[in-house]
Amino acid sequence: MIKGLKICGVSDPNTLNYILNHRHKPTMIGFITNYEKSKRFVEYEKLKDLIKVDKKNVSFVSVLVNPKDEILEKIKDLNFDYYQLYDVDPKRTEEIKSKYKIKIITAITVSIKDDVVKYKEYSDISDVILFDSKGYHKSESFDHNLLNEVPDEMNKMIAGNIQIEDIPSFKNKNFMIDLSGALEDENRKKDIKKIDKLLNTVHNINNLI
Repeated sequence: MIKGLKICGVSDPNTLNYILNHRHKPTMIGFITNYEKSKRFVEYEKLKDLIKVDKKNVSFVSVLVNPKDEILEKIKDLNFDYYQLYDVDPKRTEEIKSKYKIKIITAITVSIKDDVVKYKEYSDISDVILFDSKGYHKSESFDHNLLNEVPDEMNKMIAGNIQIEDIPSFKNKNFMIDLSGALEDENRKKDIKKIDKLLNTVHNINNLI
């Protein structure tokens, strides 16, 4: 079955409310917190209001690229369950987890096999290891076969230009799945119809097994 589903890059209340009220909610919703290059970036004042909601048992994830202390202090009381960290070394990851008493998703960007084994440096620190492409906000792909030797028992998630049509191929892979760009229209805005299709697809797959 699909172990879990994260919809990332949510930036407006209508989309968030739709997801939270869907009959087949995802496991997690991600918000781009400090990476201003992304069109999905949510400025702090807007973010603070956006996530001040009843999460309805969905985990909220703050997506952070090499975050400085200033932004971490700013968001420490917001309604987040996880920090998803890019470009953060193991020592700093451990410091953040300990100081803010927060669950950690370590994002490892992959283009070659040597990138994948970096997960071993984080496996005792992080709650989830996310394998993503090098594209960050650009929704690029990478060869998922590079992950074949990652242990099944590890909590792991996969991202990187995954399309809704790809979801059935993950049903026996023991991964959580993270989608963002595949759920957007030509203007890079979240498309409710695509979100609905994704949530129903995952539900149907998991209920056929």
